[in-house]
Amino acid sequence: MNLKMILRGTGVAIVTPFKTDLSVDFDALAKLIDFIINGGVEYIVTLGTTGETPVLSKEEKLRIIDFTINHINNRVPVVVGIGGNDTAAVIKDLETYPLEKATAILSASPYYNKPSQEGLLQHYQLLAKASPKPLILYNVPGRTGRNVTAATTIRLANEVENIAGIKEASGDLIQCMQILKDCPDDFMVVSGDDALALPQMACGMNGVISVAANSFPLQFSEMIRLCLQQEFAKAKQINDALIEAYTIMFEENNPAGVKAFLYEMGIIDNVMRLPVTPLSERLHQQVKQYLGK
Repeated sequence: MNLKMILRGTGVAIVTPFKTDLSVDFDALAKLIDFIINGGVEYIVTLGTTGETPVLSKEEKLRIIDFTINHINNRVPVVVGIGGNDTAAVIKDLETYPLEKATAILSASPYYNKPSQEGLLQHYQLLAKASPKPLILYNVPGRTGRNVTAATTIRLANEVENIAGIKEASGDLIQCMQILKDCPDDFMVVSGDDALALPQMACGMNGVISVAANSFPLQFSEMIRLCLQQEFAKAKQINDALIEAYTIMFEENNPAGVKAFLYEMGIIDNVMRLPVTPLSERLHQQVKQYLGK
């Protein structure tokens, strides 16, 4: 299975909608999934960090995986986020979660305990061995406190059979170019930074796992397809129109920003679980003004 071809283009790290009583809103989740798929994206990622996974119980995670896969019903591939900072616990999840119909696993590098590069290497080696599906690394040092270096990524790409790609959200274009230069031909490299996706596509990335495409699936996925076709002038026009949205979306917190957009679009309630709070009134007004344009 060539994951690089199957997951080419735009994936969306979907939010988890909550009701005002803070329970998971499955009706809104169905509405969101349909909106995103109808917008033309290539695949969906459930239980990424944008889905507020740190505040979901295991029971809720299992229900969300089941519901998402059943509701998508093979319309697009589904990638499931399973990560954590306890290697043994992540392995148990990989062995017990309902992953038969998933296409791949996205696994964020361990947060808070800041392992060395050798620790990251061994963590991912064991996860890949346990995973029933191809594993996509997720490097997001702004959230984890530790960068997975280009050298570590290349070692994993070359040495571990079940590691199929990386979502790179270091924001370091030089690191991204090093990975793209030295990785195997079939290794998938996708952007994890919406605002940098266009230049990263120009460097040779395979696509993006996007937050902004929750609310702008049509525009964002078209921009990425244009990049894949080397139509960068046309892609830039779309990206220019979205830059203001990226700025508003990520100024305070993800997913508070994208949830404000989705709320104003009538798709979900503007509800988060603590410690994440909704956007400030100042920024929420900017969301309304942007959508008004």
